[in-house]
Amino acid sequence: MSKLTDYPFEVRPLAADDGGGFLVSFPDFAECISDGETVDEAIANGRDALKATIAALKAKKLPVPGPNSGGVASGKFVARVPKTVHAQLATRARAEGVSLNALVLTFIAEGLDAVSPSGVAFIRILVGFLTLSVVPAVRRRKANGVR
Repeated sequence: MSKLTDYPFEVRPLAADDGGGFLVSFPDFAECISDGETVDEAIANGRDALKATIAALKAKKLPVPGPNSGGVASGKFVARVPKTVHAQLATRARAEGVSLNALVLTFIAEGLDAVSPSGVAFIRILVGFLTLSVVPAVRRRKANGVR
């Protein structure tokens, strides 16, 4: 059985708009976060949150990720962006005739391909899929006058 101290965590400062202090998160548990006024307080609160998260998983008879396992990736995440960026992305997606998700996925894939040597083959396959399926569909819709 793993100890709480075996699980890696990340600490980052919170902006004043977010209340200040520090945020702690655990890569093995995507939904387990906590904060505190100081780094030490954030870590202590984070360990309490981690203990509660593990207890809840066990109580529901769900798997508990091991330390450094990377957790369980669902393929879904939520990103907060400024309203202006959201509006620009939505406008661009409408103009391209694709969903906002498809557009953002394309941008992420292209960005990862440009900056990361790891996983390049997967990203190229993904971009290829999008190019073969999304782009022709957009062109057909535009050719038919559909927006």
